Amino acid sequence: MRCIQNYDDFLTELLDCGFTLAGGSDKGVFSLLPWAWDEQPPYPTPVKWHTDDPVTDPWQWRIRVLTQRDDIAYAKVFCRVAGYITRQWYPFFLAVRRQGRSFDDFYQDGLMSQAAKRIYTLVAQNGPMALHEIKGQGGFTRDEKSAFDRSIVDLQMAMFLTICGQTQKTDRFGKPYGWNSTVLCTTEQFFDEAVFLQAQRLSAIEAREAIRSQIHKLNPNASPKAIERFLNR
Repeated sequence: MRCIQNYDDFLTELLDCGFTLAGGSDKGVFSLLPWAWDEQPPYPTPVKWHTDDPVTDPWQWRIRVLTQRDDIAYAKVFCRVAGYITRQWYPFFLAVRRQGRSFDDFYQDGLMSQAAKRIYTLVAQNGPMALHEIKGQGGFTRDEKSAFDRSIVDLQMAMFLTICGQTQKTDRFGKPYGWNSTVLCTTEQFFDEAVFLQAQRLSAIEAREAIRSQIHKLNPNASPKAIERFLNR
């Protein structure tokens, strides 16, 4: 077990591992933080969720990674929950999840919904957008909440959108209010072209095998079924 004591430890281990579930559960595969916010850590550590301490609060680490670095992505990419992928490993997951296909290819094949198309088109055209901006400009009603939430995750799982920060809502006077709102951008807006060129040179089969091999190094006990769930979109 890798014992994480602070943000720097987490970064060091993440860059070595290449990817990890964000915390709370390893889904039978791997997490650098395999305990939830309300659970006792399996080893002595000051790391604790929701303290607002940028050094020891993993909830703050996701924003530090996104705002202070350009080589780590964070999004709902594993089993429909949050995880981290380093730039080194991102092309392998792209090759598995997208297999060289565009969003239009997915949509035409019935793999993305009309709601997902509305969301993706907005972000692709406008650049990074907060969730509340996407809902408003996309004309999503309260009755469409389930479709909206599902599509937001679908787009992250297929690696068309990724989280790139957070912002606060503002009222008509420009005064901030309420909770922070997640900001999303396309993966092409997040990473440079070299990442996508490398993904294009990889076959889905060889990318899956490379990821499987790394998982077995991180967790020799990971079952084939758990790995498949982890790999699939």
